[in-house]
Amino acid sequence: MKPINIGLLGIGTVGSGTFAVLKRNQEEIARRAGREIIIKIIADRDIDKARGIVGDDGTLITDDANEVVTHPDVDIVVELIGGYSAAKELTLKAIGNGKHVVTANKAMLASHGTEIFAAAERQGVMVAFEAAVAGGIPIIKALREGLTANRIEWIAGIINGTGNFILSEMRSKGLSFDTVLEQAQELGYAEADPTFDIEGIDAAHKISIMASIAFGISIQFDKVYTEGITKLTGEDISYAEELGYRIKLLGITKKTSKGIELRVHPTLIPSRRLIANVEGVMNAVVVKGDAVGPTLYYGPGAGAEPTASAVVADLVDVTRMHTADSKQRVPHLGVQPNLLLDIPILPMEEVVTSYYLRLQALDRPGVLADITCILAELEISIDAMVQKEPKKNEEQVDIIVLTHLSVEKNINAAIAKIEELPSVMGEITRIRLEELSSK
Repeated sequence: MKPINIGLLGIGTVGSGTFAVLKRNQEEIARRAGREIIIKIIADRDIDKARGIVGDDGTLITDDANEVVTHPDVDIVVELIGGYSAAKELTLKAIGNGKHVVTANKAMLASHGTEIFAAAERQGVMVAFEAAVAGGIPIIKALREGLTANRIEWIAGIINGTGNFILSEMRSKGLSFDTVLEQAQELGYAEADPTFDIEGIDAAHKISIMASIAFGISIQFDKVYTEGITKLTGEDISYAEELGYRIKLLGITKKTSKGIELRVHPTLIPSRRLIANVEGVMNAVVVKGDAVGPTLYYGPGAGAEPTASAVVADLVDVTRMHTADSKQRVPHLGVQPNLLLDIPILPMEEVVTSYYLRLQALDRPGVLADITCILAELEISIDAMVQKEPKKNEEQVDIIVLTHLSVEKNINAAIAKIEELPSVMGEITRIRLEELSSK
């Protein structure tokens, strides 16, 4: 049977990993795909670097990406250059030329997925993107195929390895955020500009894609509430630990009677939960289905060969379905495009969750009574309240409040009122809390 020819855009970390996995496991991959999968042509700005990786095996090397997406012998274009505009343009050009596309580009899909999938639908080609979310963890396949019998209730995931590494090191070694960020950059876990990782943007790209598949809605990255980890302190991580919680940067999406929650922020999780014990650069995603209950997916979320594992798995899937009627293929977002639902995304102020509040107040009688009175007025129920001992020669003390489930807008109002109290010093720290129970 005729081999499937691949055109590779970019041979950086993931591209070189993809080339290595395809070459090393060539026979096994062919056996599973039903035919050989061969890299026909590679585009990279650095031709010498590309040739050094590939060697002299007859693979065509070019610095013009357009040669790949228009090459008459290429069946599948693998887009691994990242970014937005150039990647989108090349992806659409590949689709327009009748090529299937495999991509690891979550930013492109989160921002332009609707347009890209519509173009692919019109052209009768596939766009596969397992590698775009959680690296080597097959979470897209699980959501789109493995859990199709379920009504998905919620997803919560540690889906950014850089952020998880930083929080793990802060907790285990008592280091400051800035110190650990510098270490992450030295180790290659964080980019020179780490904004996407530490501000939650990368996680927001990924949770918007997962929410779309889980709930059968269009991708709506622009509606994800996003909050990073830059303001977290060692004090809060330590206090959370004392109270039986760990702080993780989570991507969360839930289907409620009022709409869909779509949010990324630091979150307290009970330390007894498996996901709370995921450390370092590892990723983990919990998916709660109505039939199966909670399921956990764990593994490396980045890296050359873990991500390549997902890229090659997509190549095998596309190869298997290459000749199938386009209407018989698994839809890009798990449901047929004309059956996507128009469910509203809840604004953050309408979200219901629990909260950790930390404030500094003067160590005087009546302070706790004032705070509890404000919370009661706004129908916020207290789960626990702890007043720490004052530090030497200081009059103010840390007060930590854990609430039961409350509406975010009520918490916002309570924070504003408590900060106005003359006995309260500075701003209140607010971190959301999720039990992630099976109920």
